[in-house]
Amino acid sequence: MPDGSEIDIRRGLAPGQIAAAAALYWQAFGGKLGRLMGPEARAVDYLSRVMRADQAFCALAPDGTLVGLAGFRTPAGAFTHGSRHDMTAVYGRLGAAWRGAAWRMVAEEAEPWLFQIEGLCVEARVRGRGVGRALVEALCDEALARGHAEVRLEVSDGNMPALALYRRAGFTEAGRDRLGPLAPLFGYRGATRMVRRLG
Repeated sequence: MPDGSEIDIRRGLAPGQIAAAAALYWQAFGGKLGRLMGPEARAVDYLSRVMRADQAFCALAPDGTLVGLAGFRTPAGAFTHGSRHDMTAVYGRLGAAWRGAAWRMVAEEAEPWLFQIEGLCVEARVRGRGVGRALVEALCDEALARGHAEVRLEVSDGNMPALALYRRAGFTEAGRDRLGPLAPLFGYRGATRMVRRLG
């Protein structure tokens, strides 16, 4: 089992890593997205279709196995944002219609200054070894290199390990968002907004 010093953090995803990235993402977030994006096979299919390799960092074990992933969103695009065509191809017209409507109700417009972390996840066998922190630092370095003054993210209710990780990495709470009547679809009631100033 590799320790944190043996993990290689790389910008982007190779074509051969997309399926593993989609599966890892679903392992981490399927619990809160299952009602909206499930069943699992369709969700992983959808994620494999829409993941943007250029909007991510990955963590690789010495044998090249993907053990961590962190996507980001900028005004240029989001890590897991697909089109209506992508959603229809996976879920059919009716399934795509209600899922798309739900996503639109919670979607935020990207501001010119916004760099947001989306979907940081680490395989269970390497958690607690600094992989998550290394991915966060890579994302913050990327944001700074692109001229952003801050990095934002949201932590869903109940995800105390993520909250602790981001606090240790210099993020502070900047407010809360509530999902209201959409909470049952998303599997959580709200999220804490967090910000880290750069430079």
